[in-house]
Amino acid sequence: MKHTFIKKYFTSAMFVIVLLIFLSSCNVQKEAVGKEDVIYVVADSLEFYDLEADLLSVFGKVIYTPQAENLFNLKRISVTKLDKYKRKKNILIVAPLNSGSYTSKYINSILDSTVKNLVEEDSEYVFNKHNLWAKDQLVMILTSPNMKELKANILKGSENLLYQFQNISNKRLFNELYNPRYERKKIEAKFLKEYGWIIYVQADYVPAIDKPKDNFVWLRRAPNSSMERWIFVHWIDNASPSFLNPDSIYKERNRVTKKFYQTADGKAYVQIADSYLTSKEVNFEGKYAIITQGLWRTSDHQMGGPFVNYTFYDAATKRIYMLDGSIFAPKYYKKKLIQQVDVTLHSFKTKKEMSKDKVEDLLDELD
Repeated sequence: MKHTFIKKYFTSAMFVIVLLIFLSSCNVQKEAVGKEDVIYVVADSLEFYDLEADLLSVFGKVIYTPQAENLFNLKRISVTKLDKYKRKKNILIVAPLNSGSYTSKYINSILDSTVKNLVEEDSEYVFNKHNLWAKDQLVMILTSPNMKELKANILKGSENLLYQFQNISNKRLFNELYNPRYERKKIEAKFLKEYGWIIYVQADYVPAIDKPKDNFVWLRRAPNSSMERWIFVHWIDNASPSFLNPDSIYKERNRVTKKFYQTADGKAYVQIADSYLTSKEVNFEGKYAIITQGLWRTSDHQMGGPFVNYTFYDAATKRIYMLDGSIFAPKYYKKKLIQQVDVTLHSFKTKKEMSKDKVEDLLDELD
């Protein structure tokens, strides 16, 4: 009897455990899937035809690497087929609130009355839903009382709308790139101890140049291959925020690349190309910064590629920091590669921005 009771109890207990595991697994969201640079646009065909040019001007901006590449590609789907695409990474649901289209009716069904009143008053038009149907997914709802106001709001909020998809894309990419098992913590610890900052160093990056007197560190990935990635960190001590203007940044970048980014024979060096060069103010991890994007080329015009540069003033150390990522991959499209170095640049932190425990743990790597 005792053994029979134990057996029954054990069997029941195991059933409960298996049931709990099953129920918990049902609540775990699956990862979002699909291409990183595709936005699935849920819209009726006629409304999409009317909105397509405006949406492309926001999300389909062309970058030159130097090949012309769209930041995002748009793929329209019918709301009746939405279930098939619910796990995609980027979803945009767009329609006027009162048009009576299938997509408009769907938007009305998922927004509560308070939100719809805000839309009717034209005080809100964009609603972001993170992790709605999949992990690390962004579902954006764009709507306004009518088509005219919707088109105006899309153009008015273009920078913010694009930023939302770029930001979630960067977060997904960093999670994909970051692997503590292959992180080169000893190199990071050396930078922290000697220079007071860190940047994430992947396993296949190597320190190519480390010049304390010049406040310059160059990390290279896949040197002398057909797909190189370069990152440099440069800083100016006892600096002033007045340095933060495009002309000063261009001049300083050209100065350091002329000195350190030279061809093997020393006959040519890297400089900023004149075409497709842009600079604008951005928020870099909570700090005011200037982002510069464009193309680099060697002085003999034999090599070239895209680069991205963040320059900012750090009040705590009175330093100007210049973080720069470049790509040399002549046989490949480079949009994703430049995004990878961009994401890596965002891992930069000064010692004062790190917790005491993080600093101690990292410095232990040098023991």
